[in-house]
Amino acid sequence: MNVEMKIDEMIGVLRERLLAKRPADGSVWRGELSSSAISTSVSVFALCITDRDKYASYIHRGTEWLHTTMLPDGSWGDSPESPSNMTATLLSYASLCAVGAPPQKTKDFLAARFGGSTDRHIIRGILGCYGKDLTFSAPILVMCALAGVISRWDEIPQLPFEVSVLPQKLFRFLRLPVVSYAIPALIAVGILRRRKGRQNLLSSVRELFVGKSLKVLERLQPSNGGFLEAAPLTAFVTMCMSAAGFRGHVTTQRGAGFLADSVRADGSWPIDTDLACWVTALSVRALENDITDRPLLAEKIKQNAFTFKHPFTGVMEGGWAWTDLPGAVPDADDTAGSLVALHALLDGAYCPEVGKGIEWLLALRNMDGGMPTFCKGWGKLPFDRSSPDISAHAIRAFRLWQEVLPGELRKKCRAGMLRMLGWMKKTQAADGSWTPLWFGDQDAKDERSPVYATALAVEYLADSEEPVAREVVLKGAEYLLSAQNADGGWGGAKDVPSKVTLTARALSALASRPQAETAPGQRAAEPMRKAVDFLLRKYENGELYRPEPIGLYFSRLWYSEELYNVAFVLHALKKYKTLNF
Repeated sequence: MNVEMKIDEMIGVLRERLLAKRPADGSVWRGELSSSAISTSVSVFALCITDRDKYASYIHRGTEWLHTTMLPDGSWGDSPESPSNMTATLLSYASLCAVGAPPQKTKDFLAARFGGSTDRHIIRGILGCYGKDLTFSAPILVMCALAGVISRWDEIPQLPFEVSVLPQKLFRFLRLPVVSYAIPALIAVGILRRRKGRQNLLSSVRELFVGKSLKVLERLQPSNGGFLEAAPLTAFVTMCMSAAGFRGHVTTQRGAGFLADSVRADGSWPIDTDLACWVTALSVRALENDITDRPLLAEKIKQNAFTFKHPFTGVMEGGWAWTDLPGAVPDADDTAGSLVALHALLDGAYCPEVGKGIEWLLALRNMDGGMPTFCKGWGKLPFDRSSPDISAHAIRAFRLWQEVLPGELRKKCRAGMLRMLGWMKKTQAADGSWTPLWFGDQDAKDERSPVYATALAVEYLADSEEPVAREVVLKGAEYLLSAQNADGGWGGAKDVPSKVTLTARALSALASRPQAETAPGQRAAEPMRKAVDFLLRKYENGELYRPEPIGLYFSRLWYSEELYNVAFVLHALKKYKTLNF
């Protein structure tokens, strides 16, 4: 069988596999995220604190999963495919302490990582790891204190839970030590820390705000009990509420209920329920005309747009989240992805949801002109900063829809697009690369993946006629060519082991028209053939679907998603086929 026939066979197999992953009822794709040691350990501990007897079976199965997935040195990674991780190991150890089965080799591993096993070693190690951002470090230390791993409550940072009662519009001016999505943790962790710490004259004043803060927490909790659809955040809130004397509170009981409802058959929990909106946008992009019920799917996507101001971030209605479940929060990448998917499904026919989505993105931009994830940056914490791949994705959505937008919105769209292009040029590295916020490579020394962000930027901007776009695309393509490995694949950066997902992303970028017709595009013919050969070898060796944790969750937690390999490779091979080499 020649190469062309092998490519066609592979496209057919991937197409059928992706179509088969869509639920039988014709709803959106759901995919499956990898199980997480962090999610499992924190969930087990929260259920222990809340009601050990009621949730005994969940605790037992979760504990068994942790023991089964422990690495030989007593450590855990974020996902079963991840290398040892200090945070995953510490939380797993704390959870096993709660059930009376902490492995000695885990304690030895942590002592080696922290330089000792005293309270001071652990607290200093965690705070040093996460810096000024207390979004994750404060909850980690609180759980360690509740489990008896540390005893010094007064050395755990006090989160200012009382500011939650202030108008949300003021948050961005307060320089809060947590990011925009973490107000529930700010409240629950802050209240528990206040009650466990040393009492002083200010303590009684802070106690006056507890009742009002709890009302805010209850208002923020979604109907299914899961904050952000995330087991870690929900579990941290649940354990802190229970330990602070609010075991019977509606927020605590709903949180525990969410954890019980979201556990997997093997006793583990994923880092988040699913990425339904995101993997649906990826599937639409990969399948294109192979979707037979395009109008119906378009309606389902339109229905997932938010029609209200979100209580977490305070952003206006009109955006899309990563999932259609109650705990989700609208974000720029999924909004852009949904807008691009709607353009394909509706053949570019305008609808009100498109206009609101464009307005939502325009309103979200940071002062620097780039696009953040959830809301305008509250300060200098990393998750509120502008991201190049997200900005490029928004530019792609703007470019696709701008000609059919109402007059005034069309002008704003173009102005916003040009300003974002200027930000893209300004932030492009000297070697032509950009670095993403939410994706990385575990094998890279700094865990960063400039190949991912650069590939997306090149692909999303490739068909733009704007001079700035052409300039940055050419530089980005040159970077991708320079970063290809000898085996034909790409890792997250130069000289990093090749991945299926990243090779597919780079191939899609280089095969994008009119990028493929430029000088670097013409030189890319042989590199693209090598990339295709790499993917074909993975397919023939049965390694194409092997999980690759390239996703970075909040606080740099790794995950893999089963549909990434399928959707990325299918899209790349179909684009390559259009070049007629």
